[in-house]
Amino acid sequence: MDMDLELSDELRAFRDEVRAFIAGNFPEDLRRKAEAGLPWERDDHVRWQRILHRHGWGGPGWPVEYGGTGWDPLRRFLFDTECALAGTPREIPFGLNMVAPVIMRYGTEKQKSFFLPRILSLEHWWAQGYSEPGAGSDLASLKTSAVLDGEHYVVNGQKIWTTLAHHANWIFCLVRTRTSGKPQAGISFLLIDMASPGIEVRPIPTIDGEHELNEVWFRDVRVPRENLIGEENEGWTYAKYLLQHERSDIARVGRAQAAMSRLKSAAGRYPGNYGGKLVDDPLFLSRLARAELALQALEVLNLRVLSGDRDVAVSDIGASVLKVVGSEVHQQLSEVSLLAIGPHGALDSRRDSEARDAPGWRMPSDDGFTPTYFNMRKTTIYGGSTEIQKNIIAKVLDI
Repeated sequence: MDMDLELSDELRAFRDEVRAFIAGNFPEDLRRKAEAGLPWERDDHVRWQRILHRHGWGGPGWPVEYGGTGWDPLRRFLFDTECALAGTPREIPFGLNMVAPVIMRYGTEKQKSFFLPRILSLEHWWAQGYSEPGAGSDLASLKTSAVLDGEHYVVNGQKIWTTLAHHANWIFCLVRTRTSGKPQAGISFLLIDMASPGIEVRPIPTIDGEHELNEVWFRDVRVPRENLIGEENEGWTYAKYLLQHERSDIARVGRAQAAMSRLKSAAGRYPGNYGGKLVDDPLFLSRLARAELALQALEVLNLRVLSGDRDVAVSDIGASVLKVVGSEVHQQLSEVSLLAIGPHGALDSRRDSEARDAPGWRMPSDDGFTPTYFNMRKTTIYGGSTEIQKNIIAKVLDI
């Protein structure tokens, strides 16, 4: 969607400033990597984050007093969108958008002064220790325990589906510190150094062939008591606060717009079913148009929620609605993308030479539609499944 007519002169100038900064500071080798559709390495993320940090943009959603930009939600949205369209590495959300807001609101001054600057510089790469084999959507049933022993908690248990834990040097964890009473009332929020003795990270290869997920084991891991956030047994409150930030970020409108742009580019190169290119295929264009309309609707919804529009019936549950709709849009885009490459969707152009050299196709590595399709299957599950989000929405709206 072209927002030019909807932006004030001030916001248009801000967007132009962001575009100019990216054009002048996004390293050429990273730009080429993005154009080739290659997966980002840990150092790529760290490098881009530190470029932003040096410019004062390392914390685009943070208050100024903690080293952030102080941008309002619309400026943050414009910034995220321009970064996505330019193909920059996506910010690692576990530190910047998840644990940082919790530390700002509930942490001690010592915790704030130690952790927040290191999150901005990505010296600390965080992972999220929530889900367990028996505690996914029913998170309150988690069993990882933390027993106080002097000035340390001794942690034992297992976390699963831990994204990028193999890169992380810190992990924030929900742990059980009390077994009596309501399950939610016995959970605490701990910050744990991944270098602590007793932690083991095991990879979980995903269906797209990538190593993104992990299981994390804790065996008699000693965590300083000072790494407890807030009060003992009050972690459920902090966890819910964090999830509001996580689910709002899941919409990823800018990334969806970038995916749509790549899809349109592919449609101009790939052959259609009736001769010519896909752009000349009316059946494909119909699918493409439906996906683009869904994306435009998501963008409008996202902007209205960010603006605090009280006429929007879902204002108080905006994070859940954006999570549901955003997940569905990303899946829809991946499905149309796979449709675009037809039978060659069975090949992974990033790894399979036949996919790159198929006669008449020359499948370029910049598409990577097949692994993306498989990876997007998870969007309606993580961060609170679609079924759980719909229950939250129905409860708030009393339907």
